[in-house]
Parts: sequence; C-alpha cells; structure tokens
Amino acid sequence: MADWASEPPTPSTRELSSGGTSISKLGTGGDVGDRTAAVAAQLKKIYRKAVLPLEKRYRYDYFYESPLLTDVEFDAKPQVLLVGQYSVGKTSFIRYLLGRDFPGQRIGPEPTTDRFTVLINGPEERTIPGNALSVHPDLPFRGLERFGVSFLSRFEGSQLPSSVLRSITLVDTPGILSGEKQRVNRGYDFTKVVSWFAERADLIILLFDAHKLDISDELRGAIDVLKGHEDKIRCILNKADQIDRQQLMRVYGALLWSLGKTMTSPEVARVYVGSFWEESLHNMDNSELFEAEEKDLMRDLAILPRQSAVRKINELVKRIRKVKVLAYIIGHLKAQMPSLMGKEKKQNKLISDLPNVFRTILKKYNLSPGDFPDISLFQEKLKEVKFSEFSALKQKELENLDYVLNAEIPKLMEALPSEKDSPETLKAKMGTGNQGQQPTVPVPTKASKFGKKDEYTANPFGFAEDDEDHYWALQDSADRLLSSFEALGPEGGFLSPQIARDVLVKTGLSKDQLRAIWNLSDIDRDGYLDHHEYVVAMFLCDAVTQKGRPLPAELPASCIPPDKRDVIKTRKAGGGGF
Repeated sequence: MADWASEPPTPSTRELSSGGTSISKLGTGGDVGDRTAAVAAQLKKIYRKAVLPLEKRYRYDYFYESPLLTDVEFDAKPQVLLVGQYSVGKTSFIRYLLGRDFPGQRIGPEPTTDRFTVLINGPEERTIPGNALSVHPDLPFRGLERFGVSFLSRFEGSQLPSSVLRSITLVDTPGILSGEKQRVNRGYDFTKVVSWFAERADLIILLFDAHKLDISDELRGAIDVLKGHEDKIRCILNKADQIDRQQLMRVYGALLWSLGKTMTSPEVARVYVGSFWEESLHNMDNSELFEAEEKDLMRDLAILPRQSAVRKINELVKRIRKVKVLAYIIGHLKAQMPSLMGKEKKQNKLISDLPNVFRTILKKYNLSPGDFPDISLFQEKLKEVKFSEFSALKQKELENLDYVLNAEIPKLMEALPSEKDSPETLKAKMGTGNQGQQPTVPVPTKASKFGKKDEYTANPFGFAEDDEDHYWALQDSADRLLSSFEALGPEGGFLSPQIARDVLVKTGLSKDQLRAIWNLSDIDRDGYLDHHEYVVAMFLCDAVTQKGRPLPAELPASCIPPDKRDVIKTRKAGGGGF
C-alpha cells in the first residue's frame, strides 16, 4: 500500500412550571430513549393541566372529531402509516423492512389487504383482534372505538419479535378502491380512520404504482384529510424498475402533476423512486438512482426514533393552537346569544354568517387564519348543538395556553440537542454512557438487489489489490473501527456534523488541518460522515498525528471507498475537483 494506503382545576402559570419531570433534567445526558420519555412526561403534565380542561369545556372532541388524549398516546413509539391503492406494494414494503413474513400477511395483485393492520413488537407471533387491541392498556388505539364494531372487525394487530418494531410501529392500510360501490360497502368511513391515524403518525408514506397513476376519488379523499400533515408525507413511486428510463421520466412527471392538483401544499412533494421489496431489479438501467433513492428513504425511517421527542412537541403545539382558536369561537358565539327570546333565530343567523364571525374573531384576538377550522364542516357541526349551552370564555385559561406556547414549550425545545449547541453543551445533552444504544431503525441493505456483490460474498478475506474495482486499502481499518463508529450513535448510518466535529477536535489537530481532512473524507459533500467516510477521516488523522505525514491534495485511488469512486469521477468530469 502507498503512503496513504379525570378534569383537574385550571392551573396558574406557576403551577404549570412545577411538579413532574424537570425540564432542566432533560439536558443532563442519558440516551435518546430517556430524553424522549422525559419530554413525554412533561407534555402529559402540560396537557392535563392546561389543555385538557379547555378541550372538555369547549368540546374539542366533538368539533374536531378527535378524542381526548390519553397518557399512553404520549408514550407511544413512532408510527409509520402506509397509504395507497390496492396492489401498489404496501405489504411487500413492510415485509422488506422487517426482513420476514408477519402474521396475517396477505400479498397479491388483487385487493388482498382488507383491513387496517398494526404491526407491533412482541415475544411471540400472533394476531390480535381489533376489539381487543382497542382496549389494550399499553397501546394507543382506544380512540378507534368511536368508529364502531364495523371498523374494529376490520382492524387487527400483528405481533412478532422484530428489531425494527422495537423502535417503531407500522400501520398497513386496506388498498384504496376506485369504485363507489366498493367504497360504500366498507361499512365505515375510511377517510376518517386514515385521518385518525395520520394525526398520530410520525411518518406517512403514500405509495403509487408506476403502472397505474390514476388518483381515485377515495384516494383523493384520503389525501385531503392529510391536510396539515404535509411535513410527515413521503411519496413512493414503486415498481419503477419495470419500465425503461424514458417511460420513467414521463411517469414521474405525470405523478408530480397529479399530486400538484391533489395536494394543496405549494411545495413539491418528495417522491422516492424505486422498487421497494427484496427481489432484484427487473431492469438495471436506473439501478444507481434506485439505490440512492432507497438509501434516502431508509435514512428517513432509521432516524424516526431520534426525532420522536420533537414530533411529540410539534403535534401538541398544533393541537393547542386549534384548542385556543376553538375557545375564542365558542366564547364569541356564546356572548352573541340573547338571554331570553330569539335564541334559535340568532343562532341560525350566526351560522349563516360564520365567515364574517371568523374574520371578527381573527382581528379581535390577532389569531392566525391557518388555525381556524374548515368553515363548511364547522357549520354542519354547529347546526347540531345549542349555542345557549356553550361555556363562556374564561380569559385566564387562554393566558395559561399562551404561557405554555411562549414559555413551557420553548424550554422543552432548548433542552434538546440543536445545531446551535457548542461541543460541550451537545455532549451534556447527548450523554456519553449509552450512545451506542441510541434507538435507530435497522433498515435493510442489500447490494445484490441492485446488481452488485455484497461485501465478501466472493471471498471471505476480501478483494485482492489487483481488483481495482473492489479493492480498498482501508478495509481492515473499516472492520476494526465499526464498533467505535456505532458507539457514536449514527443516525441512519450517518454521523451528524456536530458529533463528527467533536470526534475530530479530540485529535488535537489545528482547524486548518481538520478542515482539509473533512474535505477529503466527506466525499459525497452531504455534510455527514457514513462509516466509510469516518474510516477515511480517522486514517488521515492517524497519519498526521502518529506518522507526521503531510495531508495529500487528494485521496489516492486505493483509499477511496469503492462505493464513492463514481462520485469522485463525476466531480472530476464536471471540473469540481476538491
């Protein structure tokens, strides 16, 4: 090798800050699971004291068709919801993630999955009927009882021991149908059930088949109820390996056009393209693209547990803002009602003039238009109630909500790791004792699927030096450094810039030297270090500190990881250099 080879009383703001898990303790080390549990404990306390009394007082569960939250919902694992028309590969995708079959699995070209299936971790393989699942004390599905026996008979749990399900819960949905007759015959409101799951999901995956891009009425309705959850949605164009490159360009463009007409968000939806199951690609023309797309998606999935605390905070903040607006609406409508005569007439007038009522409330209390409920749906709800029975507005309760939004929640956010942290504060927040146990989802990696050989399949001792396409001079170092890399808690296989910086600073090298080492080792220029890039960085640091060698202008070919060599070639061909 070469040289480089129950309803509580309304609390005061002071009461909100006391009791329960201390916010200040969130940033004193421990693993991600501990921090998430501490955040969940704080959120439960905030919800019970400041939010739940208002939800009961102003009937949030009725107007938003969202049940009151229970403690188990705050403690639940991250959920991934899969939605799509029949035979787009939802169940096959789950099987690929798990690396095995699961109880109750049904796969076929016809509409095989006829029920909502929740996949959970457990010591033995079994299916759990929906009625039993909805009353399980440790699972967050009690709210599904509102959809009745007709739905619960088409709802089941699939329990199995799985390293993936230790960190997340997967929700498989029935294939969406195109016919009105089939939709009506479900016996329950499919879109409302999807809405219930979407509100609680951490990630929503919309799957489309490259051979059938039509968006049926039921699918359009399902996408409509996802409004407000755009940040959770990821789209998959599945079975893309069964069409050639030219067809793929047309199909991809057609899908984006259809999504643009269906989804109201001004941003373009992120669409992952590929073949998301265990079988090898039918067509290798786009194998590198499909491999890169799959890595990106799997990375999104892998880091879900580490983002769980922020997601829980985000969902509660959204709920608090809606509760606040609802309180002002109900309070205003109550105040407008006469005390004796003409109550029904006044109520009908207020309902018909609801847009102006909303505008008045918005201006009076300086609220955001985006926090108001849908006018037409809200009008329908108002027709079924009596305004004279509404509760009057209590300003003190609204002040408590504002305190939560302006003080309590920011304190929670400050206690979580952020890019503004110095290495010292980041280390204090992240902790050092259990970093190797930080939760990530073990996602599948299968090079043979993309027409490549998995490492050591040809020879258990690796590749010879004369095999220029596969030989890597640092392979032994990579094997040796794997445990130290994993101990740093990579997110989806990548070290964040903050953690990588902390490791490199410990070498004692100057800032200029570390900058050069980073430029050489972050080969794909994504700001993160994967395992192979970490090995390169450690090799360069060792060469300078232990052997006194100067840093090279560029990496020798034998030191470049084989899976990164195409990146270097593309950069050089484009004149990018280092």
